[in-house]
Amino acid sequence: MYDAREVRSSSDIGSRGGSEPGQVVLVLQGGGALGSYQAGVYQALHEAAIEPDWIIGTSIGAINASLIAGNAPENRLPRLREFWKRMEQNPVWSFRDIFPGFNEKLAYWSTVTHGIPGFFRPNPLAHAGDSYPLGSDHAGYYSTTPLERTLTELVDFNLVNQCRPRLTVGAAHVRSSEMRYFDSRDCELSVRHIMASGALPPAFPAIRIDGELYWDGGILSNTPTEAVFDDNPRKNSLIFAVHLWNPSGPEPTTMAEVLNRHKDVQYSSRIASHIARQQQAHRLRHVINQLAARLPEAERNSEAVRELAGYGCPTRMHVVRLLAPQLSREDHTKDIDFSPSGIMQRWDAGYRHTRAVLERKPWVGQFDPLAGVVLHEHMKVMPQAAE
Repeated sequence: MYDAREVRSSSDIGSRGGSEPGQVVLVLQGGGALGSYQAGVYQALHEAAIEPDWIIGTSIGAINASLIAGNAPENRLPRLREFWKRMEQNPVWSFRDIFPGFNEKLAYWSTVTHGIPGFFRPNPLAHAGDSYPLGSDHAGYYSTTPLERTLTELVDFNLVNQCRPRLTVGAAHVRSSEMRYFDSRDCELSVRHIMASGALPPAFPAIRIDGELYWDGGILSNTPTEAVFDDNPRKNSLIFAVHLWNPSGPEPTTMAEVLNRHKDVQYSSRIASHIARQQQAHRLRHVINQLAARLPEAERNSEAVRELAGYGCPTRMHVVRLLAPQLSREDHTKDIDFSPSGIMQRWDAGYRHTRAVLERKPWVGQFDPLAGVVLHEHMKVMPQAAE
């Protein structure tokens, strides 16, 4: 059996002269088929000998995260390739040369009507009527039993629970509407936790964990960066936040554009405002820390001042934002575009985007000493997805 103690973590790399400013965290959004972009991001990190210390994911992000955390470093990329190969939806007939984009449409309708072997299959009883009693554990248009088998084959959950790297997945508690983060540091994770994080209704049924039902965490927070910001104790971090939905976009002029933009707005999870608030909060923590340091020692050591100074924090978090590109002829069905070309283009874009960022190392340099969260966005110079 593989010994997790042999994993070369990013902190080890840093101690040998690397440029990573603390723990390396990989944060993965939910987004269905768009998640192949995340696999390309990991490939670039892996080739640069940067293995994450902590991976946080929601929905497809949780699935990709489990494939990384649940395998030895040398097996992570092959497992990701195997998973996404199984996800490919190949139409029986090919019209690529005659009707550009038609293959992708065929793949879409094949996915909707037949599901994807290894991921989900239609639930015929779901079409028996809206009031047909399916039961809480089966109320969905599809069954995700195939996904359970796939993850059981490709992910070693004994390795996941060794917490090297740490794995956190987000899910929405059905009865209370509260976000729940399942963390390998605090509890034992199983395939059910990963499936719960990706149980997007009404397509997929909720997953029961410890007697409670959970849906896809993307319903409440599709960008789980908050788990890093709120962690205790906080650590200096280099966070690769991999976003699949574009928070910015033009005004839609057609119904197709409305549907596409609506999904981007819904699932980008107001990430810009979240990070802005965290920047303010962490700046205040740095201010408190510096004010406390300026007090005379006698006052600084008093119980009342120590309690107030406890709200301060000297840590710094660098957030590198990577954004999946818009492909040509892409529309609101992009998150179920499991066509081989769609998977390949997004994977390649994630790889090239991350390579470009690693070459620049924007987290190296001088920064405002009061800045606790530093955001690095380089989307304007990112190479576009290959056709």
